Amino acid sequence: MVAYADLGGLGSKQGAPAVYDWAAANAMPQLLPWLAILGLLLLRPNRCASAWWIWVPLGCVAGLASAPQPVLALLPSSQFEMFLELIGALGFGLAAAWLLTSYLAWKHRLLAFLGFLLALGGFSMLAFVGRQGWEGLGLETLQVGIFLGVSVLVISVAVSLAGLVCRRRYGWLRLSLWLVAALAVVWLLVIGPFFVITLISSPGNVPVLVGFAAVGVATGTTFGTLLPFLVLSFANGFYRERLKALLHLGETASPPVITPPMPAVAAAVAS
Repeated sequence: MVAYADLGGLGSKQGAPAVYDWAAANAMPQLLPWLAILGLLLLRPNRCASAWWIWVPLGCVAGLASAPQPVLALLPSSQFEMFLELIGALGFGLAAAWLLTSYLAWKHRLLAFLGFLLALGGFSMLAFVGRQGWEGLGLETLQVGIFLGVSVLVISVAVSLAGLVCRRRYGWLRLSLWLVAALAVVWLLVIGPFFVITLISSPGNVPVLVGFAAVGVATGTTFGTLLPFLVLSFANGFYRERLKALLHLGETASPPVITPPMPAVAAAVAS
């Protein structure tokens, strides 16, 4: 490339040439999360038409994550990009967790929590790295990655707490309200200590309402990401049964009781 400008006798019109090797962008890292979801759909428990409805909530979340900046122009550029990265990565993680819940059905609550946490965290990080690319990882992306990891932990704990509070009773409104409450409490426990340290170090400079606003934004963001997948579970019987089994919101089907025949009947059958 060569810069050219007519300076009118003040200097050379043509600058020194600069050589730059332009490499075509590799789309595979960004396609990898989509291919991972497609691979999960090929698992034996997901080989049915109902399982493919997972594309609807994932498409909603991915569409929001790809929204142009004027849609949320009130947010600063850096916060807007962080918001999009968080939403997009969590969407893929939740889709993967929803597809893997068949392997966690009616397991011990601790095992179900750990499995959900690993599925959500692993696929969320995969989607996050895929969107950024290894060459794009830096200090800012590291901060977003840490916040993503915290969000994964908060969602996993809140989902488990909501299932524990609801016990074996299922109701979409009851579960949703308890989930919002659990998210708010867990986020308060996470953000609260940092906010208290900030108040102690800078007394009077940070309004108390800022801390509650941060908890509210974090709660709304995580619940908003969860909401399309919850609606899918409430409306689709396939995913509804999986959610109930994951959170122990219903009784397991007891095996039929087979009583041995009476001695006289057994002797008559044998003869």
